[in-house]
Amino acid sequence: MERKTLEKPAYWFVFCGDELLLEHHEDNTYTVPYGQEPQVKLSEWHTVHRLTPLGEIECRAVRIDAPVTDEECCEMIGLRASYDVLPLDFYLKAGKGAEILYWDRNTKYCGVCGAEMRLHTDISKRCTNCGKEVWPQLATAIIVLVRKEDSILLVHAHNLRGKYYGLVAGFVETGETLEECVRRELMEEVSVKVKNIRYFGSQPWPYPCGLMVGFHADYAEGELHLQTSEIAYGGWFDRNHLPDIPGKVSMARMLIDAWLENRLPE
Repeated sequence: MERKTLEKPAYWFVFCGDELLLEHHEDNTYTVPYGQEPQVKLSEWHTVHRLTPLGEIECRAVRIDAPVTDEECCEMIGLRASYDVLPLDFYLKAGKGAEILYWDRNTKYCGVCGAEMRLHTDISKRCTNCGKEVWPQLATAIIVLVRKEDSILLVHAHNLRGKYYGLVAGFVETGETLEECVRRELMEEVSVKVKNIRYFGSQPWPYPCGLMVGFHADYAEGELHLQTSEIAYGGWFDRNHLPDIPGKVSMARMLIDAWLENRLPE
């Protein structure tokens, strides 16, 4: 969209790579920049994306080419880390902005004829040659907490940062239900069968464009056998012997906390 159309003040979700520009205040709180213009100079080639409002306040997302380092009150913070310093609704909106910017960067040209794609609506593009339209796509994944008596199954996948343990997770494949994906991922990664699969909740996961769908289930049968190409190590852990677990931003932690606090139905 052209910047000249911007009339109302807005929250500005300004990204450089995976880092978000925030205002850092003297009381050690953080806010998203607010105003008619962002706190960075934009050029003609910067595309400003209109997001859904926060309450009655407009929201914008834009990607800049270099991090902001010369503004004393500003700080660049990783999107995941921003969860710890922003209100939840601002973190979620930042995640949506990151996903829109990722989609924009990866849909410059038409997949059918190779011509330039241009914004048609706030969340769609149209090919300038053949008219093909595209919208942001979500990669849906399941994550599951498995209970065995007083223990849960925790694993460390190769793609996890750090040494903490998480839950079995994986992407939903074409032609399968969410529950079928739960069963398949558990068999593929740890050779375990489960029963009583129950839905827990869902979570936007903008790293870069996912939707996490959480489940919990009861162990049924099977010896633990790790798929070493995916899982580095894992095992059954009770409440008194938990290893390092994921941060509170994740669906894995939400499930583990619900188990620890006895909020999961038997």
